[in-house]
Amino acid sequence: MRPIGLRTRVSAAFAIGALLLSACVTVVSYELIRNTLFAERERTAVRATYYDAAIVSSSLTVTDPDVGEILRTLDTGADRYVLLQRGGEWYSRGADPVTDTIVPQELQTMTADGQAGAQRLSRDGQPVLIVGVPLPESMTFYEIVSLRELERTLQLLALVLTAVAIMVAAGGAAVGWYVTRHALRPLTAVADAARGIATGDLATRLDPDTEPDLALLSEAFNDMAGQLTRRLERDRRFAADVSHELRSPLQTLEAAASVLQRRSDRLDERSAAAVSLITAEVARFQALVNDLLELARSDQPVRREEVEIEGLIRGVVRSRGLDEEIIEIVPGTPALWSVDKRRVQQALGNLIDNASRYGGGPVSVRAGGPSGGHFLEVDDAGPGVSPEHRSTIFDRFVRGPAANDRGAGDGTGLGLAIVAEHAAAHGGKAGVTERPGGGARFRIDLP
Repeated sequence: MRPIGLRTRVSAAFAIGALLLSACVTVVSYELIRNTLFAERERTAVRATYYDAAIVSSSLTVTDPDVGEILRTLDTGADRYVLLQRGGEWYSRGADPVTDTIVPQELQTMTADGQAGAQRLSRDGQPVLIVGVPLPESMTFYEIVSLRELERTLQLLALVLTAVAIMVAAGGAAVGWYVTRHALRPLTAVADAARGIATGDLATRLDPDTEPDLALLSEAFNDMAGQLTRRLERDRRFAADVSHELRSPLQTLEAAASVLQRRSDRLDERSAAAVSLITAEVARFQALVNDLLELARSDQPVRREEVEIEGLIRGVVRSRGLDEEIIEIVPGTPALWSVDKRRVQQALGNLIDNASRYGGGPVSVRAGGPSGGHFLEVDDAGPGVSPEHRSTIFDRFVRGPAANDRGAGDGTGLGLAIVAEHAAAHGGKAGVTERPGGGARFRIDLP
């Protein structure tokens, strides 16, 4: 499982923190507002109930009062319902006495003891508040106040607070993303610089003044890059000097070995075999020196020119004595490529030679690049390259399993390294995959 990135973790932490904080604030705010609104609504209902109870009490002092008419004179509005308990009977604003009420027994007991009280409950699925006030002569006045509008207000408040909490969490995630993006920008610059050096741009450096907190890191990185550049330059100079110094004695050896080879028919069998072995090793040594010189010059800039790619490929194939039928140009491929002709010729030739030595011979040489860049591919009929060797086969002096016996061929172990260097010089890369149907497919991408 791929680990979660630092930026994602920090953004998630900001979002979770903002959500928890906003949730706490939301819950506390909702409860405070809810309690305040209920308390205020209850105080208002109690005041209204006492006022109405006083009117009812004064109206009942007459002889044989009409209780229903008295209750109907109260201005209760649409959200209040009044009841009167008198002489064991219940009365409302209607014409007939009420025989069944919703007043809880606890509240009835409290008012019967001469204490006013209030209680919230649900009536027909709607929240209500019942306020009871005891009156003289064992009468009790009740008002039932609907809390439906208050509940709707609280639901809207809860919805608004939830939306605010979600927006705050999203804002926290955005702030975390923004903060980490700017906080990690110096590290991104370091990663880009390291990637540039890894791809061959040894002039890449960091500016210590860009981020003062990372000045030590920038200086250490620049010092490392400088030492690496100097070391690589010394290695290239050493390889070039050694190769150049070896060319003269090698040419002398090659000439002497050639003379002996031409006269091998006059030598005995053992001497002729020794001469053949010396001639082959001198030729291999000469190829190694030439490859080392080529690698030493690989840091030089490419000399791009317009090259007719099909003609270049046919020339390389013919020079190896191969059938031109193996050449394939992908439809839509531009006829002219802006590349370094010498480098591309050598890279393609090395891939073909590699296929001939270790891959059972090339079966296809393909060129393409309808959009986004060009590529060259060489397919062989060999055993292929196992995945564990694909990342190292282009390193210097690394030979694949098909060529692990150094005496089994005349390769130098530098051919594929030169291919990778020439591809990198163009800003591209070299790689190897499995060919459909078996074998290996070596590919050069040239942007």
